[in-house]
Amino acid sequence: MKKESGKSSVRLSLPRVNPRPMLACVLGVSVGIFLYTRIRFGGLEASDFLLSACLLPLLFFQPDKKNFIALMCCFCVFAAAGTVGIHVYTQNYVSGKEAGSYEVVGTVASVDIRSGYTAAELDGLLIGGDAVAGKLSLTVTGEDLRPGDRVRFTAAVSRCPLPADDGTDNYFFTENIRYAAAPETYEEEKREFHPFLFLNAKIYDVLKENMGGEEGNISYALLTGNSRMVDADFMTAVRRGGIAHIFAVSGLHIGILYGAALLLCRPLKKYAALPAVLLCTFYCALCGFSVSSVRALIMCAVLSVRGLMGRKTDMIGSVSFAGTAVLVFLPAQWLSVGFRLSFGACIGLALFSGMLSRGLKKAHIPRFLREYLSASLAVQLFTFPILIDAFGYFSVLGLALNLIVVPLLPAAFLTLLLCTALSLAIAPAAAFFLMFPKGLFALLLFLFAAADFKYVLTGFAFGAAGVVWLCACLYGSERVRLAPRVRVAALSLAAVLFTLSLVAQNCIFGGVAIDVSGTEDGMLALVRTEETDVLIVGEGVSLRDCEDFLARRTGRIDAAVVLSAEQADTLNIAAFTGAPTVYCMRESEDGFRETDVFYGKKFDVGELTFSYETDEVLMMLARGCAVKFDFGETVALRADLALEKGCGTLKYFLNYGIILLL
Repeated sequence: MKKESGKSSVRLSLPRVNPRPMLACVLGVSVGIFLYTRIRFGGLEASDFLLSACLLPLLFFQPDKKNFIALMCCFCVFAAAGTVGIHVYTQNYVSGKEAGSYEVVGTVASVDIRSGYTAAELDGLLIGGDAVAGKLSLTVTGEDLRPGDRVRFTAAVSRCPLPADDGTDNYFFTENIRYAAAPETYEEEKREFHPFLFLNAKIYDVLKENMGGEEGNISYALLTGNSRMVDADFMTAVRRGGIAHIFAVSGLHIGILYGAALLLCRPLKKYAALPAVLLCTFYCALCGFSVSSVRALIMCAVLSVRGLMGRKTDMIGSVSFAGTAVLVFLPAQWLSVGFRLSFGACIGLALFSGMLSRGLKKAHIPRFLREYLSASLAVQLFTFPILIDAFGYFSVLGLALNLIVVPLLPAAFLTLLLCTALSLAIAPAAAFFLMFPKGLFALLLFLFAAADFKYVLTGFAFGAAGVVWLCACLYGSERVRLAPRVRVAALSLAAVLFTLSLVAQNCIFGGVAIDVSGTEDGMLALVRTEETDVLIVGEGVSLRDCEDFLARRTGRIDAAVVLSAEQADTLNIAAFTGAPTVYCMRESEDGFRETDVFYGKKFDVGELTFSYETDEVLMMLARGCAVKFDFGETVALRADLALEKGCGTLKYFLNYGIILLL
């Protein structure tokens, strides 16, 4: 009896979560960056503090006062470091040359070669004869640019904007792309020798020349993580299938390479990890040190060091260390979807893989299948709200496809890597070496073209429900020591809060909701009532912009309204949004059969009344409120509510003449 009592007392004295200083550090730097960006770029909501309110008391409630003080110090110091780091980064981002016409010289860091034109990123910039920090987004005609080329041109250089509060314009900011230009002509100067850029370009050329078409682009994406040249429809199918991670150099690729190197260097015993880490470092440099590859490299290095010291692997500690290192030196990566998915997948594995594997063991599932199932489920459990927030949909078939693709990826990746290396070394035989990968990826293209990936969860947003989901994941995992009754109560409460938050975020009760989003080139607005959804399409937006916008807000729309001086072009976009009816101010030629197009200055959609003032100015009457949409360059006149170009994402609720900001 005494022995049992002793065990019980020890169990009760254990902290809810093991005190890991690196966990406090990564939480601190994340909170500092998160709050700064929310305040600086707009969009701060009460729910943003919910995660901290749920997690921090749990993580820092330690029986030992010394542990508590140490963890709090780590958290506060790194929170301050994160805030200072992202502030300095933001100030540097907006500094430099003003927009204007300049002579520009830069080195091509990466390329996106399309049919007839190339989009490239330049670094090592000289603008107007002055060396400037940051990168430049370059768009030129032709397909001749390659990484490592030094180019010179004269053109109008524009400044890239800071991120929008809806998270749609973060890429330039996270990649430190401060400028953009599209010159009519350019000159190639003497090519500078950058070994990794040179090798990257050679890989692209040898794959394109000997595999051709989309097979070469897919192979290049699988090897280097640059999927921008892959066909957009194919990438959409891959994302909807839930396996887009195979085209991002991540922990999966680095893990495969690290494991293969360990196997080859087995005679070195415990020192085999050293050449394995060096090989992975070389590969990360070849891929431009993407965030996911750097995270995986750091974790492999930590694993190797702990192995040399004879210590066990601590996945949470390794992930925390990698996250802290990335955010301290690259604070803007917090806004990157790749960062959130990469680290979210690792956190999911740490929280659930072991628990799920033991649960599946009781069902007498074979070990190899059990490991794949538990890993895939663990990753998707934690990244579910991240995927919905980033892409507007979640793949229903993702689990099944990952069970097929992930076991086959090591063989495909290593075979392609070996064949590409042999092709570079023995150029005359490149076509022979790449024959098998070409056939493999041709089959992949055929299968994805024939498959139907329409089964996705879409048409809604999480909002605060996403925070509740992540908290429930933590409290439901075995990493938090809770009594069974407390755990059940916490998860039950989370289920209720999740449902209420999801309903409040997506349902309209007794009013009119207006959601507005600004893209790089135009504006979109969605007007919603209990019975009617109307999309207002501005000039310059693409069909993909419309699809992404709608995926996060509604599953269907009843009508689309064209609000553009270039009415014919915008009408073509609006007609393919899925709206059964499209409204325009002036008559235009159209060949649409399934979409009804109505022309006129005034029309009704349900209880909403719209009237055009000009091609780019639209008035709406809704429940006693007058709303003016002005997507042109002019400033809207005073009204109950004016929505102008460049205002970012606003969300309002109109209820019987009263406008409430949500």
